[in-house]
Amino acid sequence: MIDEIDRLDPETLSRFDEIIDVRSPSEFAEDHIPGAVNLPVLDDAQRAEVGTLYVQKSKFLASRVGAALVARNIADHLERHLADKPGRYAPLIYCWRGGNRSGAMATILSRVGWRTAVIKGGYRIYRRGVVARLYDGTVDAPLVLLSGPTGSGKTALLAAIAERGAQTLDLEALAAHRGSLFGAEPGRDQPSQKGFESVLCAALSRLDPQRPIVVEAESSRIGALTIPPALWRPMTAAPRIELCVPAPARARHLAIGYGDWLNDLEDLRHRVERMPRHHSRAVRDHWITLASTGEAEAFALALIEAHYDPTYRRAPGAGGPVIARAHLNQLTGEAVGRAADALVQLPEFRAT
Repeated sequence: MIDEIDRLDPETLSRFDEIIDVRSPSEFAEDHIPGAVNLPVLDDAQRAEVGTLYVQKSKFLASRVGAALVARNIADHLERHLADKPGRYAPLIYCWRGGNRSGAMATILSRVGWRTAVIKGGYRIYRRGVVARLYDGTVDAPLVLLSGPTGSGKTALLAAIAERGAQTLDLEALAAHRGSLFGAEPGRDQPSQKGFESVLCAALSRLDPQRPIVVEAESSRIGALTIPPALWRPMTAAPRIELCVPAPARARHLAIGYGDWLNDLEDLRHRVERMPRHHSRAVRDHWITLASTGEAEAFALALIEAHYDPTYRRAPGAGGPVIARAHLNQLTGEAVGRAADALVQLPEFRAT
């Protein structure tokens, strides 16, 4: 017996031991239900082969060749990923639209004896739900923003606030980007826009709408990704806590984060070259010299004074009125902890 699931709320999904995405690796890479594993019944090359046969030869031939490939791939998954699953194993399976690919996998897994279910309508239905929530709806929980120029320790303070029981949403972690010129994480690509929206939607579903959510005051874009309107609209008017940190302390903080970039001078040079042209050639060459000689703090301070702070003054990011200011002379763990202790006492952090 194969069940059909038409609800994808956290409570329903928690009934299953594993969510299996049987689409091709490229489909999975673009977006998938967070936490799903990819066990494709056709890989990208095989899917293209079957599609070509369907168009150029016949539906029958494409079906026969496709069935043989699907059978081999499912057998491989049974002998590898699924080999140690117990008799009580309960997988939830989906493909693009809940058709042949998920049906084939579900049929065989249910014959094994596992309590198997498929998502009715497949990924398309899931994606419609994400779009409805992030583009047609709105985040109802009250927001509190942490604002401040680059290097102010917003991410560190956000983590410290979370440790003290406040409800937080780390957009930069979800976007795999620290939100500045050198915000890309070396060796890690940002997700696709759809992928970002999936993890954002999942993160929001785990939060209590009756409690305030603390978020960094980003611009509408984090690297190459756009914050969806359901979150961005309330962010633009949310009350702000402004971090006030001296430039030298911010430079020390940034120097630690820039360590990876200083080990890849070619990429760093490329990023500096892409900066706005109002920075003269002499200024940009000076920055590159500082970086190439390992003067990380001087490099960071130069960027703060000539680029980051003027940019922040022109466009400080999302947020409405400033409700509090956190003054930190340095960004040590102890100093950030003291600031977090004080901030969580604000009335804006209490449940509605």
